[in-house]
Amino acid sequence: MNKTIGLLLTLLCVPAMPLLAVAADFDGSKPLVCTVIDVSECIMGEGCKAVAPEEINLPRYLWVNVGQKMIQDKKTGDDTRKSRIESLKQVDGKLILQGAEQGREGVRDGYGWTIAIMEDTGQMVMTASGDLAAVAAFGACTPY
Repeated sequence: MNKTIGLLLTLLCVPAMPLLAVAADFDGSKPLVCTVIDVSECIMGEGCKAVAPEEINLPRYLWVNVGQKMIQDKKTGDDTRKSRIESLKQVDGKLILQGAEQGREGVRDGYGWTIAIMEDTGQMVMTASGDLAAVAAFGACTPY
């Protein structure tokens, strides 16, 4: 009887194994590359409009390394822009990353950002806000 129960449990669990592997890809345990697909820029008094990432100096690709607490716009290179992950939480099946950047010296262009990565699909939502402006971006991530 124990062999029968063991075999039954094995047969029930084996089909779920690929789902467990996929979910683990987006829990922060592996580095990710995220592609920005849709972007909206909102300015107080003007409303929101769709823009290309390049129009607002947003990288099309983001390399996310939770282990190093770092997000960057290129995998390598001396001119790579980097942003430190200051907060990390897993909430309701989402990996939530947050940080803030000072911007350029002498210019009031600092901002705070949040990235939510769905742990089951790798879909991504990113928001950033600063002085009277906000950006919402949607995309998808994959392990690298």
